Amino acid sequence: MNYFAVVHKEPKSDYGVSFPDFPGCVTAGKTLEEARIMAEEALSTHVELLQEIGQDLPAPSTLDELRISGELKDAVVFLITMPSKKIIRINVSLPEDILGIIDRRARLFHMNRSQFLSEAALHYKDNSSPRR
Repeated sequence: MNYFAVVHKEPKSDYGVSFPDFPGCVTAGKTLEEARIMAEEALSTHVELLQEIGQDLPAPSTLDELRISGELKDAVVFLITMPSKKIIRINVSLPEDILGIIDRRARLFHMNRSQFLSEAALHYKDNSSPRR
């Protein structure tokens, strides 16, 4: 799920971040990049806490809803993607030698195949050019 983070900047202050769908969840950063990083961390922690106490997560607001509410006035907005915790079983076909590499590397790092493939995907998720 994607949630909006709203960034405001007052003169002589850090960049403040709030989350319209999660009242009370706020953070700040000295730079926009630091504010973005802090926002991801704050929202992740907030969502984990809500899940631990059994609260349902709100449906994400739309950009139009935020615009109409006036929350975007003099603000920068960006999306934060909350990773899904839902496990989905898949069936993949791989060459035998590649599967052997996966198994050896997974054992080396004390992982099973699924954990290793998940970690590999996360490692390459922001890499714009695939390794050939």
